[in-house]
Amino acid sequence: MKILVTGASGFIGGRFARFALEQGLTVRINGRRPEAVEHLVKRGAEFIQGDLSDPQLVQRLCQDVEAVVHCAGAVGVWGNYQHFYQANVAVTENVVEGCLKQNVRRLLHLSSPSIYFDGQAHVGIKEEQVPKRFSDHYGATKYLAEQKVFGAEEFGLEVIAYRPRFVTGAGDTSIFPRLINMQRKGRLSIIGNGLNRVDFTSMQNLNDALFSGLLAAGPALGKVYNISNGAPVPLWDAVNYVLRQLDLPPVTRHMPYGVAYAAATLNEAFCKVLPGRPEPSLFRLGVAVMAKDFSLDISRAQQYLDYDPQVSVWTALDEFCQWWKAAQQA
Repeated sequence: MKILVTGASGFIGGRFARFALEQGLTVRINGRRPEAVEHLVKRGAEFIQGDLSDPQLVQRLCQDVEAVVHCAGAVGVWGNYQHFYQANVAVTENVVEGCLKQNVRRLLHLSSPSIYFDGQAHVGIKEEQVPKRFSDHYGATKYLAEQKVFGAEEFGLEVIAYRPRFVTGAGDTSIFPRLINMQRKGRLSIIGNGLNRVDFTSMQNLNDALFSGLLAAGPALGKVYNISNGAPVPLWDAVNYVLRQLDLPPVTRHMPYGVAYAAATLNEAFCKVLPGRPEPSLFRLGVAVMAKDFSLDISRAQQYLDYDPQVSVWTALDEFCQWWKAAQQA
């Protein structure tokens, strides 16, 4: 099977492209940073650089591939709507059009459980529990991109979307690096009582889920899937586990939720009036994410994709720590 992986210079796209090569697939990759995909090219991937905002480039990328794994997109909670719309919706429209015009059989779309975020605690949230209003531009545009993907079904494209929660492992540049830097600066505090339990997803487990999507048939198609390890853990236990592995002091200082939320509100308001609207160091949504229970119901993936997460959260964290130490030494 020949596939295209977009966003291959990023964490998830890069890790899946490598996994697909190891499974014997023929892999074409696209990404913004050539230096970040050199290891994939050495393993046999075909690299085509370019901006997915260019429809003609996307048509070229989709030529002669059987499936597309679309991992590219903008992440974060700060920025204007147009930025997120362009990177998450307009680009996805180009990918869908490329698939249809080039007769690609299947499109796997990487979405996000940020769609569910509303500042409240959620335990075992199901795929259909989408809020009436979205908390930020990221969640709103990721959901809209999903709708663009599923709209292509009527034209014969086989589609699946994934919402993986807190993906980590070797190469994670999003979750733990920010927390590590905050702790090094003495700015990290446990928000609330520190007992909130959250889902993580080992990158190895997500690889298995994506690979299953390439091979799935019949009733497994045309659905969106929550993906996680299926075993929520206390968030701050996981954070302190990583800090200890990296010989950093654990987080012991607590901040009441109300105080943290008020500080985040002021921080956001202040940054909005500064020249260039710099990104705040603390967000209201981030405060809620760090203080509230949040876990996914993965029974749909278990039923239709035979998803069976084998790699534990702690193994994924060990993998991240080993990679982080090696990267810091290099």
